[in-house]
Amino acid sequence: MESTIKKYPCYINGVEQVYPNVAPGTPIYANAVAVDNILYVSGMTPQSFENGGCVTNTMETQMWDALLKMKQVLEDAGSCLENVFKTFIMLKDIKDYPVMRATELKFYQQYAPELVESPPGSTILQAGCLARPEFLVEIECNAVINRKKD
Repeated sequence: MESTIKKYPCYINGVEQVYPNVAPGTPIYANAVAVDNILYVSGMTPQSFENGGCVTNTMETQMWDALLKMKQVLEDAGSCLENVFKTFIMLKDIKDYPVMRATELKFYQQYAPELVESPPGSTILQAGCLARPEFLVEIECNAVINRKKD
């Protein structure tokens, strides 16, 4: 059986983040990759898709921004938050865990209430450092693109 693969590139300030558009040594990646009906979303940080900057400096605002980006990438690929079945969250410091979870809950209550009642699998890791020193959190997820509703 053959699988289909579709990549959803990362754009910052309207520029696709691939060589030669980025300096050597700069990470290049797809925001998401779909393999058949499964979507693998890359780690979302509080880095802005508009200008590449990190404009927030608290765990609550960084987590909210990362979740908003995750939501956008899911929707751009034809999926949605309710289709997420696994998250992997990396924290710079585990002391931020309670604020991270409270923010996640508030976000799901607003944008995906189904995930409050039936949460996805989740793994948390204290990474120590992330892609940039100012990042406090990074979140990736796996989701189905289309699913049968119960």
